[in-house]
Amino acid sequence: MTFKSVLSRRTILYKLFGKRLLQAGRHIMSHKSWMKTVPTENCDVLMTFADATDDHTLLWLLNHIRLGIPELIIQIRHHKHTRVYAFFVTATYENLLRGAEEMGLRKAVKPEFGGGTRSFSCEEDYIYENIESELCFFTSQERQSIIKYWLDNLRAKNGEVLHNINFLEGQPIIPELSARGVIQQMFPLHEQRILSQLMKSWVQAVCEKQPLDDICDYFGVKIAMYFAWLGFYTTSMLYPAVIGFVLWMLTESDQTSRDICCVVFALFNVVWATLFLERWKRRGAELAYKWGTLDTPAESLEEPRPQFRGVKRCSPITGCEEFYYPPWRRRVFRWLVSLPICILCLCFVFLVMLVCFELQEFVMGIKEMPRLARFIPKIMLAITVTACDEVYRKIACWLNDMENYRLQSAYEKNLIIKMVLFQFVNSYLSLFYIGFYLKDMERLKEVRPLPTLMLLYRTFTPTCVIAIFHPYSALILGGQRSISDHLCHPFACHILRMTEQPAL
Repeated sequence: MTFKSVLSRRTILYKLFGKRLLQAGRHIMSHKSWMKTVPTENCDVLMTFADATDDHTLLWLLNHIRLGIPELIIQIRHHKHTRVYAFFVTATYENLLRGAEEMGLRKAVKPEFGGGTRSFSCEEDYIYENIESELCFFTSQERQSIIKYWLDNLRAKNGEVLHNINFLEGQPIIPELSARGVIQQMFPLHEQRILSQLMKSWVQAVCEKQPLDDICDYFGVKIAMYFAWLGFYTTSMLYPAVIGFVLWMLTESDQTSRDICCVVFALFNVVWATLFLERWKRRGAELAYKWGTLDTPAESLEEPRPQFRGVKRCSPITGCEEFYYPPWRRRVFRWLVSLPICILCLCFVFLVMLVCFELQEFVMGIKEMPRLARFIPKIMLAITVTACDEVYRKIACWLNDMENYRLQSAYEKNLIIKMVLFQFVNSYLSLFYIGFYLKDMERLKEVRPLPTLMLLYRTFTPTCVIAIFHPYSALILGGQRSISDHLCHPFACHILRMTEQPAL
């Protein structure tokens, strides 16, 4: 066999299978693994692009970043196996100081100048603690916040076009390219040294206080505030647990004793819930003041979501070109589509619950049925509740996207309403149905562990499961940190509103 024939066969095989093997290797090799194959020092934020991105797009964005944000230092890398381009972004210490002043970053003031925190100012930089140390003055989260602030404020000029993307004047470029899929990911990198310290003092520590200040310095105020709330909530639950156990031990077999203990425990829960909320308000305000977000002014003009779509018009307020979506169209979709679908989902959950109860009655009526088979209806109900929860989560996100909210705060608010409504009905409808409609206390005792397990699932899923499996927030995996705050549980967003500041 000649060399030319062998070469031609290899060429044919590569054309047939080479591209697919490369694509398969991209999915097999994690981002964490291939990033380690490209050692680059002094990188704070990494920006990756889809493998189909052409050179014109990369050069267009690179020129815009260098012209619009000259403070940034960008290195371009290309991974030969996955064919993915990446921008490694960082900045010098002097430029970071100017960026901290632009975004109003609050820093600790030396005691001789009054102490506390205040917005950074380059003219009075001598009054801030650790200003002399380039390594200690900014935490990694603060450096990445400044760089993200610059990237988010890179705006297009009038009439700029990239392929089929027509930018409006003043429209942010990076969020729009991320929403269009041009920028595949943008995330800050971990620091292994700090990550190891958090692993020892937080993840592996047992029965010790959470290092909230270290969490705040590394992950940002929102993440730290959420874990502060979670720890406060878990600790506060010890009081009703102890009181409930004592009342259970004191309860006798007669109905009168049970009723008295139930009334006492109900009154205790009312008092405990009120004190819990008031104590958390004080604790949350204390942490917000300590971390410099208590008196942070709210954003007067919130940027529209990159996913917001509408017709172009001239804004009657600013006179600039903007997207406009008529509010009546959103209301029509909400009342004629979102509301019927939500009601239909709730009705489906109710019907599934009735079917499981009827199946349980049928199984309990068969005396020859094995003991383990009697648990089949309960297992089916638990699986159905979990499956419906996941399905409705996708439905709620789709409905929220179709409602096309202009601001991210409005988008999150309406998504929380949909999720809370369904998850409450999905998890606790069986209790209300048995307790108030059937009034069957024996069956209520049998079903009661299910909502307890669901409560534990909702409490620990966002902190444990997401922290392990979420590709950007894995503290244990140690690869990369999310540029957004979606690690926070969606139902705790109202607790975190006081901590609004540009943080990763």
